[in-house]
Amino acid sequence: MNTAAAMRAYQGPALFSIGLRPFFLFSAIWAAVAVPLWVHAFTAGGPVGLTWHVHEMLFGYAGGVIVGFLMTAVPNWTGRMPVVGPPLMAMVGLWLAGRAAMLATAFSPDLAGAVWPAVVDSLFLLAMAGLIWREILAGRNWRNLPVAVMVSLLALSNVGFHVEAHLTGGVAPIATRAALALITMLIALIGGRITPSFTRNWQLKRQGPLPATTGRFDALTLAVTGLALAGWTAAPEQAVVGWAMTAAGALNLIRLARWRGEATTAEPLVLILHLGYLWLAVGLGLVGASVLWPNLIAASAGIHALTAGAVGVMTLAVMTRAGRGHTGRPLEAGWTGSLIYILINAAALTRVVGGLWPAHYQPLLIVSAGLWCLAFLTFAVVYGPMLALPRPRA
Repeated sequence: MNTAAAMRAYQGPALFSIGLRPFFLFSAIWAAVAVPLWVHAFTAGGPVGLTWHVHEMLFGYAGGVIVGFLMTAVPNWTGRMPVVGPPLMAMVGLWLAGRAAMLATAFSPDLAGAVWPAVVDSLFLLAMAGLIWREILAGRNWRNLPVAVMVSLLALSNVGFHVEAHLTGGVAPIATRAALALITMLIALIGGRITPSFTRNWQLKRQGPLPATTGRFDALTLAVTGLALAGWTAAPEQAVVGWAMTAAGALNLIRLARWRGEATTAEPLVLILHLGYLWLAVGLGLVGASVLWPNLIAASAGIHALTAGAVGVMTLAVMTRAGRGHTGRPLEAGWTGSLIYILINAAALTRVVGGLWPAHYQPLLIVSAGLWCLAFLTFAVVYGPMLALPRPRA
């Protein structure tokens, strides 16, 4: 039985018929809630601090979306049965338990230093790492071993985040860089597959210009990007790392140009994938520039080009496209999809500009948070019924 047949055979609640449904919906709601919580604390004082904000964006929001995507994609890669029904509910429960544990530590000073919230939070990604290894090994899907390795390293980075934050009493810099590097690399790897693939499918229908085929240049770009990110994780202030990150940004920009994104403006559902990858290239370049010229480029500009930009835009690009495709809707963004894309790109741009313009940092931060919140609330309102309800009958 293939993935599609297994989904049709499933008789339980539609929300738990495939991994992307609950994880895309709940992660979007969490993104819309978590950022305003932190901005309120930053501007007016409150229980949630920077450590909580960083963790929940990387491991809470991004981790949830990554798992939702992989629980849907891995069965297609391996030809094995998807995780549906009670096992999927259990995975969602682990994710929700992690969010509750992290909120408890933020709002309860008595829990500072407690071990159990870290253990509860760590279980989710560790369980996903075990699941993806089982599926890829059982399906002999060797091509996607790098994905299993990166998910495992992301799970270990989450464990390391808790240990490092406990030892330092603040944000865990090494684990944070490791997690962001791994998520960035996943975008480069998987985004580098789906962006030209979906572009090619769309252009074949309209006889438009086709993207370049995957080849040695793509392999070179991924290798340089991986080495640069590894160097940045270990030694972020070294000049050689700055040049490597800058080179990675330039190579990814060339890679993106080869996919002919300028010819996709007629369909925002395709164009947004190119914009998400553009943020990846820009973010790598800005991080490199901040290492080389720290007095001119603030480090936060590159960090938020990768997080609010590459992560925020690319995840919503995938969530909207996969959300429509896997619930039987036409692959067209419509005006609501276009609105989501405008809001998330505006949120990312405002956040990056805020880092480059210190005199207006706080008002731009507030504006960016508002735009971010609106983007994810709009997704939850528009796509929530699609994800929670059964596919429409043909």
